[in-house]
Amino acid sequence: MTPARFILFVLCLFTSAVGLRAQVGSHRNDLTVGVTAGYVLSRPDFYPSIKLHQKGGGTLGLTVRYTCEKYFSALCAIQAEVNYANLGWKENIEPEYSTDTYSRDMHYIQVPFLARMGWGREHKGFLFGVMVGPQIGFCIGEKEHYSDPWAGNPRPNNVTEQYGKMVESTFEYGLTGGFSIEYGTKRAGRFLLEARYYYGLSSFFHDSKHDPFSRSANGAIIIKAGYLFDIIRTK
Repeated sequence: MTPARFILFVLCLFTSAVGLRAQVGSHRNDLTVGVTAGYVLSRPDFYPSIKLHQKGGGTLGLTVRYTCEKYFSALCAIQAEVNYANLGWKENIEPEYSTDTYSRDMHYIQVPFLARMGWGREHKGFLFGVMVGPQIGFCIGEKEHYSDPWAGNPRPNNVTEQYGKMVESTFEYGLTGGFSIEYGTKRAGRFLLEARYYYGLSSFFHDSKHDPFSRSANGAIIIKAGYLFDIIRTK
């Protein structure tokens, strides 16, 4: 499936989640908000390729979820978030070529819009969820980390244009999705554990035929925990 078709599929999921209200089901009017924090393993996709390790970083954010319908056993919801994430990369420079080390921190504000389906206990007990949707992001800062000393020796694939090259497209977009499990209590709110993957569709370096990289897109695995509570709950 091409990225364009996948985006269309995601938009259809959004339309379906809202459209379920007009079908046979049990109406819900639940509004849930909360905070999340966790860990990100990021590794961008470069072409020409660069040998990379996954780089660790932190994430934290705010979540708003509106549940509109229980259709058979599935709870249908739309979820929006505003998150901070420390992305970037760490290069895998083999010792036989160089003693250099290099990594880069890229600080992003990310805003995913998710269609979410949940199965299990609605208010008290365990609820399993899956979510998918588009995500936009804004790079708000970055920092390179060079080893000292820095020899700058040639790399095995001779790709060195990334050094000193700052982000040229601070706006990005892509797709994200994953699964979660949460435990709801009668009065103490909901406790959330979630795993998600983000696939970037846009490049943070210019990618014309005259530029050194034709693709430089973020990719990340996100694992986070959160605390949510109901603002509005269907009786």
